Amino acid sequence: MKRLLLLTACAAAAACSADWRDTSLPPQKRAELLTAEMTLDEKIGQLTSPYGWEMYERHGDSVRLTDAFREAVQNGHIGMLWGTFRADPWTQKDLRTGLTPQLAARLANRMQRYAVQHSRLGIPLFLAEEAPHGHMAIGATTFPTAPGQASTWNPELIERMGQVIAAEIRLQGGHICYGPVLDIVRDPRWSRTEESYGEDRYLTARIGEAYVRGTGSGDLSQPRHALSTLKHFIAYGASEGGQNGGSNLLGERELRETYLPPFEAAVKAGARSVMTAYNSVDGIPCTANRRMLTDILRGEWGFDGFVVSDLLSIEGLHETHGVAGSVREAAVQALRAGVDADLKGGAFASLREAAEAGDVAEAEIDRAVERVLALKFEMGLFENPYIDEAAAAEVGCAAHSELALEAARQSVTLLENRSGTLPLDPRRLRRGAVIGPNADNIYNQLGGY
Repeated sequence: MKRLLLLTACAAAAACSADWRDTSLPPQKRAELLTAEMTLDEKIGQLTSPYGWEMYERHGDSVRLTDAFREAVQNGHIGMLWGTFRADPWTQKDLRTGLTPQLAARLANRMQRYAVQHSRLGIPLFLAEEAPHGHMAIGATTFPTAPGQASTWNPELIERMGQVIAAEIRLQGGHICYGPVLDIVRDPRWSRTEESYGEDRYLTARIGEAYVRGTGSGDLSQPRHALSTLKHFIAYGASEGGQNGGSNLLGERELRETYLPPFEAAVKAGARSVMTAYNSVDGIPCTANRRMLTDILRGEWGFDGFVVSDLLSIEGLHETHGVAGSVREAAVQALRAGVDADLKGGAFASLREAAEAGDVAEAEIDRAVERVLALKFEMGLFENPYIDEAAAAEVGCAAHSELALEAARQSVTLLENRSGTLPLDPRRLRRGAVIGPNADNIYNQLGGY
Protein backbone atom coordinates (compact mmCIF):
# COMPACT_ATOMS: atom_id res chain seq x y z
CA MET A 1 0.00 0.00 0.00
CA LYS A 2 2.85 2.37 0.89
CA ARG A 3 4.53 1.57 -2.43
CA LEU A 4 1.31 2.35 -4.31
CA LEU A 5 0.99 5.69 -2.55
CA LEU A 6 4.62 6.48 -3.32
CA LEU A 7 4.18 5.69 -7.03
CA THR A 8 1.03 7.79 -7.15
CA ALA A 9 2.81 10.70 -5.49
CA CYS A 10 5.74 10.41 -7.90
CA ALA A 11 3.40 10.39 -10.90
CA ALA A 12 1.59 13.46 -9.59
CA ALA A 13 4.89 15.26 -8.99
CA ALA A 14 6.07 14.43 -12.49
CA ALA A 15 2.83 15.76 -13.96
CA CYS A 16 3.14 18.98 -11.96
CA SER A 17 6.77 19.44 -13.03
CA ALA A 18 5.99 19.05 -16.74
CA ASP A 19 6.56 22.30 -18.62
CA TRP A 20 4.93 23.36 -21.89
CA ARG A 21 8.35 24.65 -22.99
CA ASP A 22 9.69 21.07 -23.03
CA THR A 23 10.13 20.30 -26.74
CA SER A 24 10.28 16.56 -26.06
CA LEU A 25 6.60 16.53 -25.13
CA PRO A 26 3.92 15.89 -27.80
CA PRO A 27 2.22 19.04 -29.19
CA GLN A 28 -1.12 18.10 -27.62
CA LYS A 29 0.44 17.73 -24.17
CA ARG A 30 2.28 21.03 -24.48
CA ALA A 31 -0.99 22.68 -25.50
CA GLU A 32 -2.75 21.30 -22.43
CA LEU A 33 0.00 22.49 -20.11
CA LEU A 34 0.10 25.98 -21.64
CA THR A 35 -3.69 26.33 -21.55
CA ALA A 36 -3.63 25.52 -17.84
CA GLU A 37 -1.40 28.57 -17.26
CA MET A 38 -3.58 31.01 -19.22
CA THR A 39 -6.17 33.41 -17.92
CA LEU A 40 -9.70 33.29 -19.32
CA ASP A 41 -9.07 36.44 -21.37
CA GLU A 42 -5.88 34.96 -22.81
CA LYS A 43 -7.73 31.80 -23.78
CA ILE A 44 -10.54 33.66 -25.54
CA GLY A 45 -7.97 35.79 -27.34
CA GLN A 46 -6.40 32.69 -28.87
CA LEU A 47 -9.76 31.93 -30.48
CA THR A 48 -10.17 35.29 -32.23
CA SER A 49 -8.94 36.26 -35.70
CA PRO A 50 -9.31 39.98 -36.56
CA TYR A 51 -8.66 41.60 -39.95
CA GLY A 52 -4.91 41.49 -40.57
CA TRP A 53 -4.82 44.28 -43.13
CA GLU A 54 -5.87 46.78 -40.46
CA MET A 55 -2.77 46.01 -38.41
CA TYR A 56 -0.14 47.77 -40.49
CA GLU A 57 0.53 50.90 -42.53
CA ARG A 58 2.91 51.18 -45.44
CA HIS A 59 4.90 54.32 -46.05
CA GLY A 60 7.05 53.99 -49.13
CA ASP A 61 9.40 51.07 -48.56
CA SER A 62 8.70 50.79 -44.85
CA VAL A 63 5.88 49.22 -42.87
CA ARG A 64 4.85 49.92 -39.31
CA LEU A 65 2.47 48.35 -36.86
CA THR A 66 -0.72 50.22 -36.04
CA ASP A 67 -2.14 51.07 -32.65
CA ALA A 68 -4.93 48.61 -33.47
CA PHE A 69 -2.38 45.80 -33.62
CA ARG A 70 -0.72 46.74 -30.37
CA GLU A 71 -4.13 46.95 -28.69
CA ALA A 72 -5.18 43.58 -30.13
CA VAL A 73 -2.04 41.87 -28.82
CA GLN A 74 -1.71 43.48 -25.41
CA ASN A 75 -5.36 43.72 -24.42
CA GLY A 76 -7.11 41.38 -26.85
CA HIS A 77 -4.50 38.60 -26.53
CA ILE A 78 -5.25 37.63 -30.16
CA GLY A 79 -4.13 34.24 -31.41
CA MET A 80 -4.36 34.75 -35.16
CA LEU A 81 -4.98 37.24 -37.95
CA TRP A 82 -6.81 36.86 -41.24
CA GLY A 83 -5.78 38.37 -44.58
CA THR A 84 -2.76 40.34 -43.38
CA PHE A 85 -1.18 40.29 -46.85
CA ARG A 86 -4.47 40.56 -48.74
CA ALA A 87 -4.85 43.31 -51.35
CA ASP A 88 -8.13 44.16 -53.12
CA PRO A 89 -10.72 46.97 -53.27
CA TRP A 90 -12.38 45.77 -50.04
CA THR A 91 -9.20 45.99 -47.96
CA GLN A 92 -8.18 49.19 -49.77
CA LYS A 93 -4.72 47.75 -50.20
CA ASP A 94 -3.12 48.18 -53.61
CA LEU A 95 0.33 48.42 -55.18
CA ARG A 96 0.98 51.63 -53.26
CA THR A 97 -0.53 50.79 -49.86
CA GLY A 98 -0.17 46.99 -49.85
CA LEU A 99 2.78 44.67 -49.34
CA THR A 100 5.35 43.26 -51.71
CA PRO A 101 6.53 39.77 -50.71
CA GLN A 102 9.65 41.27 -49.15
CA LEU A 103 7.65 43.81 -47.13
CA ALA A 104 5.20 41.06 -46.13
CA ALA A 105 8.03 38.94 -44.74
CA ARG A 106 9.42 41.93 -42.86
CA LEU A 107 6.02 42.73 -41.41
CA ALA A 108 5.39 39.10 -40.40
CA ASN A 109 8.61 39.03 -38.39
CA ARG A 110 7.79 42.36 -36.80
CA MET A 111 4.32 41.15 -35.82
CA GLN A 112 5.65 37.93 -34.33
CA ARG A 113 8.35 39.74 -32.41
CA TYR A 114 5.83 42.13 -30.92
CA ALA A 115 3.37 39.33 -30.09
CA VAL A 116 6.03 37.23 -28.38
CA GLN A 117 7.55 40.12 -26.46
CA HIS A 118 4.29 41.79 -25.42
CA SER A 119 2.20 38.79 -24.38
CA ARG A 120 2.63 37.34 -20.90
CA LEU A 121 3.37 33.82 -22.14
CA GLY A 122 5.07 34.72 -25.43
CA ILE A 123 2.55 33.01 -27.69
CA PRO A 124 3.19 33.49 -31.46
CA LEU A 125 0.48 34.33 -33.97
CA PHE A 126 -1.13 32.25 -36.68
CA LEU A 127 -1.44 34.23 -39.94
CA ALA A 128 -4.25 32.90 -42.17
CA GLU A 129 -4.48 33.83 -45.85
CA GLU A 130 -7.01 33.32 -48.66
CA ALA A 131 -5.63 30.92 -51.25
CA PRO A 132 -8.22 29.02 -53.36
CA HIS A 133 -6.16 29.58 -56.52
CA GLY A 134 -2.96 31.14 -55.29
CA HIS A 135 -2.08 33.32 -52.33
CA MET A 136 -4.30 36.40 -52.49
CA ALA A 137 -1.45 38.88 -52.20
CA ILE A 138 0.61 41.26 -54.31
CA GLY A 139 3.39 39.46 -56.16
CA ALA A 140 2.14 35.95 -55.43
CA THR A 141 1.49 33.43 -58.22
CA THR A 142 -2.08 33.39 -59.52
CA PHE A 143 -3.42 30.06 -60.79
CA PRO A 144 -6.68 29.37 -62.68
CA THR A 145 -9.81 29.69 -60.58
CA ALA A 146 -11.45 26.52 -59.26
CA PRO A 147 -13.48 25.67 -62.41
CA GLY A 148 -10.25 25.91 -64.40
CA GLN A 149 -8.41 23.68 -61.94
CA ALA A 150 -11.16 21.07 -62.16
CA SER A 151 -11.10 21.30 -65.94
CA THR A 152 -7.50 20.10 -66.00
CA TRP A 153 -8.66 16.68 -64.73
CA ASN A 154 -5.13 16.42 -63.39
CA PRO A 155 -4.77 15.87 -59.61
CA GLU A 156 -1.00 15.58 -59.91
CA LEU A 157 -0.84 19.08 -61.39
CA ILE A 158 -3.10 20.46 -58.65
CA GLU A 159 -0.89 18.84 -56.01
CA ARG A 160 2.08 20.73 -57.42
CA MET A 161 -0.03 23.89 -57.38
CA GLY A 162 -0.74 23.28 -53.69
CA GLN A 163 2.99 23.00 -53.04
CA VAL A 164 3.59 26.40 -54.62
CA ILE A 165 0.72 28.04 -52.74
CA ALA A 166 1.90 26.70 -49.39
CA ALA A 167 5.50 27.65 -50.06
CA GLU A 168 4.63 31.21 -51.06
CA ILE A 169 2.47 31.70 -47.97
CA ARG A 170 5.18 30.35 -45.64
CA LEU A 171 7.96 32.32 -47.37
CA GLN A 172 6.11 35.52 -46.47
CA GLY A 173 5.47 34.48 -42.88
CA GLY A 174 1.95 33.04 -43.17
CA HIS A 175 0.84 29.64 -41.87
CA ILE A 176 -2.75 28.88 -42.93
CA CYS A 177 -4.18 28.77 -46.44
CA TYR A 178 -7.95 29.12 -46.79
CA GLY A 179 -8.55 26.52 -49.46
CA PRO A 180 -9.61 24.39 -51.16
CA VAL A 181 -13.29 25.25 -51.63
CA LEU A 182 -15.18 21.95 -51.80
CA ASP A 183 -18.75 23.20 -52.25
CA ILE A 184 -20.74 21.10 -54.73
CA VAL A 185 -22.72 23.47 -56.97
CA ARG A 186 -25.67 22.42 -59.11
CA ASP A 187 -27.57 25.70 -59.26
CA PRO A 188 -25.91 28.32 -61.50
CA ARG A 189 -27.82 31.06 -59.69
CA TRP A 190 -25.62 30.62 -56.63
CA SER A 191 -23.34 33.66 -56.48
CA ARG A 192 -20.17 31.79 -55.46
CA THR A 193 -20.10 29.19 -58.24
CA GLU A 194 -16.77 30.61 -59.41
CA GLU A 195 -15.13 29.36 -56.20
CA SER A 196 -16.18 25.73 -56.67
CA TYR A 197 -14.84 22.77 -58.64
CA GLY A 198 -18.30 22.21 -60.08
CA GLU A 199 -21.17 19.77 -59.70
CA ASP A 200 -19.35 16.44 -59.56
CA ARG A 201 -18.56 14.99 -56.13
CA TYR A 202 -15.90 12.58 -57.38
CA LEU A 203 -13.91 15.17 -59.31
CA THR A 204 -14.21 17.65 -56.44
CA ALA A 205 -12.90 15.06 -54.00
CA ARG A 206 -9.91 14.15 -56.17
CA ILE A 207 -8.94 17.77 -56.91
CA GLY A 208 -9.51 18.81 -53.29
CA GLU A 209 -7.42 16.07 -51.74
CA ALA A 210 -4.63 16.76 -54.26
CA TYR A 211 -4.57 20.42 -53.21
CA VAL A 212 -4.36 19.39 -49.53
CA ARG A 213 -1.57 16.89 -50.19
CA GLY A 214 0.33 19.63 -51.99
CA THR A 215 0.12 22.02 -49.06
CA GLY A 216 1.59 19.36 -46.78
CA SER A 217 -1.02 20.09 -44.15
CA GLY A 218 -0.58 16.63 -42.66
CA ASP A 219 3.04 17.33 -41.68
CA LEU A 220 3.37 20.86 -40.33
CA SER A 221 6.95 20.34 -39.14
CA GLN A 222 8.23 21.14 -42.63
CA PRO A 223 9.03 24.84 -43.20
CA ARG A 224 7.19 25.07 -46.53
CA HIS A 225 4.08 23.20 -45.49
CA ALA A 226 0.94 25.17 -44.65
CA LEU A 227 -2.18 24.34 -42.71
CA SER A 228 -5.04 23.82 -45.19
CA THR A 229 -8.58 25.03 -44.37
CA LEU A 230 -11.51 23.36 -46.14
CA LYS A 231 -14.43 25.58 -47.17
CA HIS A 232 -17.41 25.57 -46.51
CA PHE A 233 -18.82 22.87 -44.26
CA ILE A 234 -21.43 21.79 -45.36
CA ALA A 235 -23.68 21.93 -48.48
CA TYR A 236 -23.14 25.68 -48.87
CA GLY A 237 -23.72 25.54 -52.63
CA ALA A 238 -27.08 23.78 -52.28
CA SER A 239 -29.16 26.60 -50.78
CA GLU A 240 -32.69 26.69 -52.17
CA GLY A 241 -33.20 29.13 -55.02
CA GLY A 242 -29.47 29.72 -55.26
CA GLN A 243 -29.69 32.15 -52.35
CA ASN A 244 -26.28 32.61 -50.76
CA GLY A 245 -26.34 31.49 -47.13
CA GLY A 246 -29.95 30.37 -47.31
CA SER A 247 -31.52 27.12 -46.21
CA ASN A 248 -31.77 23.70 -47.79
CA LEU A 249 -33.69 20.55 -46.94
CA LEU A 250 -31.17 17.91 -47.93
CA GLY A 251 -31.76 14.43 -46.58
CA GLU A 252 -29.24 12.09 -45.02
CA ARG A 253 -28.71 10.10 -48.22
CA GLU A 254 -27.91 13.16 -50.34
CA LEU A 255 -25.59 14.60 -47.71
CA ARG A 256 -23.71 11.32 -47.41
CA GLU A 257 -23.66 10.61 -51.12
CA THR A 258 -22.90 14.04 -52.57
CA TYR A 259 -21.79 16.75 -50.15
CA LEU A 260 -19.77 15.03 -47.43
CA PRO A 261 -17.42 12.80 -49.51
CA PRO A 262 -15.15 15.60 -50.83
CA PHE A 263 -14.60 16.90 -47.29
CA GLU A 264 -13.96 13.42 -45.94
CA ALA A 265 -11.39 12.79 -48.67
CA ALA A 266 -9.62 16.07 -47.95
CA VAL A 267 -9.58 15.45 -44.19
CA LYS A 268 -8.04 12.04 -44.74
CA ALA A 269 -5.49 13.66 -47.08
CA GLY A 270 -4.29 15.78 -44.15
CA ALA A 271 -6.46 18.91 -43.87
CA ARG A 272 -6.16 20.34 -40.36
CA SER A 273 -8.78 23.09 -40.41
CA VAL A 274 -12.38 23.38 -41.57
CA MET A 275 -14.49 26.50 -42.08
CA THR A 276 -18.21 26.49 -41.40
CA ALA A 277 -20.79 27.60 -43.97
CA TYR A 278 -23.38 30.36 -43.73
CA ASN A 279 -26.33 28.19 -44.69
CA SER A 280 -28.53 25.85 -42.69
CA VAL A 281 -29.29 22.19 -43.40
CA ASP A 282 -32.77 21.00 -42.50
CA GLY A 283 -33.22 24.01 -40.24
CA ILE A 284 -29.90 23.75 -38.37
CA PRO A 285 -27.31 26.45 -39.20
CA CYS A 286 -23.96 24.92 -40.10
CA THR A 287 -22.12 27.06 -37.54
CA ALA A 288 -24.23 25.49 -34.76
CA ASN A 289 -24.49 21.95 -36.12
CA ARG A 290 -22.86 19.66 -33.55
CA ARG A 291 -23.73 16.53 -35.49
CA MET A 292 -21.72 17.74 -38.49
CA LEU A 293 -18.88 19.54 -36.68
CA THR A 294 -18.31 17.02 -33.90
CA ASP A 295 -20.08 13.70 -34.47
CA ILE A 296 -19.20 13.29 -38.16
CA LEU A 297 -16.11 15.46 -38.65
CA ARG A 298 -14.28 14.35 -35.51
CA GLY A 299 -16.11 11.20 -34.45
CA GLU A 300 -16.44 9.43 -37.80
CA TRP A 301 -13.50 10.91 -39.74
CA GLY A 302 -10.96 11.37 -36.96
CA PHE A 303 -10.34 15.05 -37.73
CA ASP A 304 -7.73 16.43 -35.30
CA GLY A 305 -7.49 20.09 -36.31
CA PHE A 306 -9.61 23.12 -35.47
CA VAL A 307 -12.85 24.53 -36.88
CA VAL A 308 -13.13 28.23 -37.75
CA SER A 309 -16.33 30.14 -38.43
CA ASP A 310 -16.83 31.94 -41.69
CA LEU A 311 -16.76 35.72 -41.39
CA LEU A 312 -19.47 36.82 -38.90
CA SER A 313 -21.29 33.48 -39.23
CA ILE A 314 -21.52 33.17 -35.43
CA GLU A 315 -23.31 36.52 -35.23
CA GLY A 316 -25.49 35.16 -38.02
CA LEU A 317 -26.95 32.54 -35.69
CA HIS A 318 -28.66 35.45 -33.93
CA GLU A 319 -29.01 38.07 -36.65
CA THR A 320 -29.81 35.93 -39.71
CA HIS A 321 -31.01 32.48 -38.67
CA GLY A 322 -32.68 33.60 -35.45
CA VAL A 323 -31.80 30.45 -33.51
CA ALA A 324 -30.03 32.41 -30.74
CA GLY A 325 -31.51 35.17 -28.62
CA SER A 326 -28.27 37.16 -28.53
CA VAL A 327 -24.74 37.16 -29.91
CA ARG A 328 -23.55 35.75 -26.58
CA GLU A 329 -25.97 32.86 -26.87
CA ALA A 330 -24.82 32.36 -30.47
CA ALA A 331 -21.20 32.17 -29.33
CA VAL A 332 -22.07 29.46 -26.80
CA GLN A 333 -24.03 27.50 -29.41
CA ALA A 334 -21.13 27.65 -31.88
CA LEU A 335 -18.53 26.64 -29.30
CA ARG A 336 -20.58 23.69 -28.09
CA ALA A 337 -21.25 22.58 -31.66
CA GLY A 338 -17.52 22.35 -32.32
CA VAL A 339 -16.41 25.79 -33.58
CA ASP A 340 -12.97 26.58 -32.16
CA ALA A 341 -12.08 29.95 -33.70
CA ASP A 342 -14.06 33.07 -34.56
CA LEU A 343 -13.19 34.77 -37.84
CA LYS A 344 -13.31 38.50 -37.03
CA GLY A 345 -13.54 37.70 -33.33
CA GLY A 346 -16.49 39.78 -32.19
CA ALA A 347 -18.80 36.97 -31.10
CA PHE A 348 -16.35 34.89 -29.08
CA ALA A 349 -15.40 38.01 -27.12
CA SER A 350 -18.71 37.50 -25.29
CA LEU A 351 -17.58 34.09 -23.97
CA ARG A 352 -16.12 35.78 -20.89
CA GLU A 353 -19.58 36.99 -19.85
CA ALA A 354 -21.05 33.61 -20.76
CA ALA A 355 -18.49 31.80 -18.60
CA GLU A 356 -18.99 34.16 -15.66
CA ALA A 357 -22.75 33.65 -15.92
CA GLY A 358 -22.35 29.89 -15.95
CA ASP A 359 -23.71 29.53 -19.49
CA VAL A 360 -20.54 27.78 -20.63
CA ALA A 361 -17.86 25.90 -18.72
CA GLU A 362 -14.28 27.12 -18.96
CA ALA A 363 -13.31 23.54 -19.81
CA GLU A 364 -15.27 23.92 -23.06
CA ILE A 365 -13.20 26.97 -23.92
CA ASP A 366 -10.01 25.10 -22.95
CA ARG A 367 -10.80 22.36 -25.47
CA ALA A 368 -10.88 24.86 -28.34
CA VAL A 369 -7.74 26.65 -27.16
CA GLU A 370 -5.82 23.39 -26.96
CA ARG A 371 -6.76 22.53 -30.54
CA VAL A 372 -5.34 25.82 -31.82
CA LEU A 373 -2.20 25.75 -29.66
CA ALA A 374 -1.41 22.13 -30.53
CA LEU A 375 -1.03 23.07 -34.19
CA LYS A 376 1.18 26.04 -33.31
CA PHE A 377 3.40 23.68 -31.38
CA GLU A 378 3.36 21.15 -34.21
CA MET A 379 4.43 23.85 -36.66
CA GLY A 380 7.33 24.78 -34.39
CA LEU A 381 6.28 28.40 -33.99
CA PHE A 382 7.12 28.59 -30.29
CA GLU A 383 10.74 27.63 -30.99
CA ASN A 384 11.08 29.68 -34.19
CA PRO A 385 8.30 32.12 -35.08
CA TYR A 386 10.48 34.05 -37.53
CA ILE A 387 11.39 33.59 -41.19
CA ASP A 388 14.29 34.37 -43.49
CA GLU A 389 13.14 37.62 -45.10
CA ALA A 390 15.51 37.24 -48.04
CA ALA A 391 13.81 33.97 -49.07
CA ALA A 392 10.64 35.91 -49.97
CA ALA A 393 12.33 36.71 -53.28
CA GLU A 394 11.21 33.26 -54.44
CA VAL A 395 7.54 34.27 -54.31
CA GLY A 396 6.19 34.66 -57.84
CA CYS A 397 9.38 33.27 -59.38
CA ALA A 398 9.64 32.06 -62.98
CA ALA A 399 9.23 28.39 -62.05
CA HIS A 400 5.99 29.11 -60.20
CA SER A 401 4.68 31.21 -63.09
CA GLU A 402 5.50 28.42 -65.51
CA LEU A 403 3.40 26.01 -63.46
CA ALA A 404 0.51 28.50 -63.47
CA LEU A 405 0.79 28.74 -67.25
CA GLU A 406 0.74 24.96 -67.54
CA ALA A 407 -2.38 24.81 -65.38
CA ALA A 408 -4.02 27.46 -67.55
CA ARG A 409 -3.19 25.52 -70.71
CA GLN A 410 -4.58 22.30 -69.30
CA SER A 411 -7.75 24.06 -68.12
CA VAL A 412 -8.78 24.98 -71.66
CA THR A 413 -11.73 22.82 -72.65
CA LEU A 414 -12.96 22.22 -76.19
CA LEU A 415 -16.73 21.81 -76.08
CA GLU A 416 -17.31 21.09 -79.76
CA ASN A 417 -15.32 20.91 -82.97
CA ARG A 418 -17.80 19.52 -85.47
CA SER A 419 -16.88 22.08 -88.11
CA GLY A 420 -13.22 21.19 -87.93
CA THR A 421 -12.26 24.72 -86.94
CA LEU A 422 -9.50 23.48 -84.68
CA PRO A 423 -6.60 23.22 -84.83
CA LEU A 424 -6.26 26.69 -86.31
CA ASP A 425 -4.26 26.96 -89.52
CA PRO A 426 -1.63 29.67 -88.92
CA ARG A 427 -1.43 30.24 -92.68
CA ARG A 428 -5.07 31.35 -92.81
CA LEU A 429 -5.42 33.07 -89.42
CA ARG A 430 -4.56 36.76 -89.56
CA ARG A 431 -6.28 38.06 -86.44
CA GLY A 432 -8.61 36.90 -83.67
CA ALA A 433 -11.05 38.53 -81.28
CA VAL A 434 -11.54 38.10 -77.55
CA ILE A 435 -15.15 39.06 -76.82
CA GLY A 436 -16.95 40.08 -73.64
CA PRO A 437 -16.99 42.70 -70.88
CA ASN A 438 -13.79 41.30 -69.35
CA ALA A 439 -11.91 40.88 -72.63
CA ASP A 440 -9.60 43.81 -71.87
CA ASN A 441 -9.99 43.93 -68.09
CA ILE A 442 -6.96 42.11 -66.70
CA TYR A 443 -7.95 42.65 -63.05
CA ASN A 444 -11.28 40.85 -63.51
CA GLN A 445 -9.52 37.95 -65.17
CA LEU A 446 -7.63 37.22 -61.95
CA GLY A 447 -10.73 35.77 -60.27
CA GLY A 448 -12.50 36.65 -57.05
CA TYR A 449 -9.40 35.89 -54.95
